[in-house]
Amino acid sequence: VQLVESGGGLAQAGGSLTLNCSASGDVFLLYGVGWFRQAPGKDREFVATIRWRDGGTRYAESVNGRFTISKDNVKNLAFLQMNRLNAEDAANYFCAATPYYCSGDRCYGHKDDYPYWGQGTQVAVAS
Repeated sequence: VQLVESGGGLAQAGGSLTLNCSASGDVFLLYGVGWFRQAPGKDREFVATIRWRDGGTRYAESVNGRFTISKDNVKNLAFLQMNRLNAEDAANYFCAATPYYCSGDRCYGHKDDYPYWGQGTQVAVAS
């Protein structure tokens, strides 16, 4: 599976951006797609995940209520709609995907859950 992110850029504080993740290859194998972010000098952290087959979602507390993850299974796309951006949201955002099945409410929240990664797209927030 290959993943390509797009949609990053500069946003004003309080503004919005939408990130896109295009998946190709054996997409039919996927169970989960996630977004992670990494700021300079910090670890890569979980942002949001969506179950590829039933659409179940989960968010990090820091973005819950501001960000929305969604997907288009026909076009093999995943999206991250980011609203009310603040300085702490500035980072390199990565799309990730996994073919591993997981049940329960705590699935797909760790970077080790995902073997497939995109190259990232940069998000900057101007105050």
